[in-house]
Amino acid sequence: MRAPDLLQALLEAPGPSGHEEEPNRIWRDAASAFAEVTSDTLGTSFARVRSPRADGASVALVSHIDEVGVTVTNVEENGLLSFTTVGGISAETLSGQRIGFLTRDGSSVPGAIGRKRLSPEQRREAPRVELADLHIDIGATSREEAERLVRPGDVAVWNGAPVELPNGRLMSRSLDNRLGAYVVLEAARRLGELGGELGVDVVAVAAAQEEIGSVGARAAAYGLEPAVAIAVDVTPATDYPGGDPRRAGRVELGMGAMIARGPTLNKLVSQLLADAAESEAIPHGFEVYTRQTATDADEFHAARAGVPTGLVSIPMRYLHTPNELSALDDVEAVIRLLVAATKRLEPGTSFLR
Repeated sequence: MRAPDLLQALLEAPGPSGHEEEPNRIWRDAASAFAEVTSDTLGTSFARVRSPRADGASVALVSHIDEVGVTVTNVEENGLLSFTTVGGISAETLSGQRIGFLTRDGSSVPGAIGRKRLSPEQRREAPRVELADLHIDIGATSREEAERLVRPGDVAVWNGAPVELPNGRLMSRSLDNRLGAYVVLEAARRLGELGGELGVDVVAVAAAQEEIGSVGARAAAYGLEPAVAIAVDVTPATDYPGGDPRRAGRVELGMGAMIARGPTLNKLVSQLLADAAESEAIPHGFEVYTRQTATDADEFHAARAGVPTGLVSIPMRYLHTPNELSALDDVEAVIRLLVAATKRLEPGTSFLR
């Protein structure tokens, strides 16, 4: 299986939290071919496919389109840059990486993340890398020269172009969660082909600012007020060193769609997803949460008077690195599951408990 062109384009577009303009443009252009496209002031995109039978009822298929990154906090006298992270990235992962800045004039400024020089004694001790030990080098020799290129608040993402590996596996930065953004849009497109068979409106959501607290989803949930929501995100796989299926279930590349179960997820929606997967022979497994999920599902779950919410995830290795890795078969399984579950919804479908 080859990565679809739309997914490739989304992965190549830089867009950390609060700066999602380029992936949004690509997503909205693709959505405009079959849906009503809107956006909000936070940078969240919506693609609505209307059903002639919906009577106002809608399902929100929710992903986030932002990615993790870094931002400049200070320009030093020698032209080096101090920085902090946008979203959760470990200092160990950042050290030694090449990055590209999004600048005010639209140009990309390359740089490298360096670590302070260690003494022989420090090297023998193998100290843990701290964010304060790191800096960004863009080749400038003075503050004045650096400030002609970047300024505090400019953001960057690391290099990590998509690469297709054997066995239908895809490696790239920003798989979290451009995979989800692609999935919900493709599911909405396929559902639109059902015409009068579709029982509810479908709203694909590419939410902004998830990596800094699901801000876009919070506003989207309040504004949409859907009858039901299904969030799509990635989830850490347990099939490589350090993974522990005893903690929250077995999650492996190639298993298919991971259906989440837990107290913040409506059990009737979770069962709808499981029934759809079983009846249509869609590869799937289950992951378990005992509190919140740390995804956009949490915001829809608690919006207004509460939205019945489910969560489906794509197994992923090496989360929040420039080499995130997933299986394209799992991506297709999640799309098929969203379509199968949504086809079962009617305007009067109830999720009251």
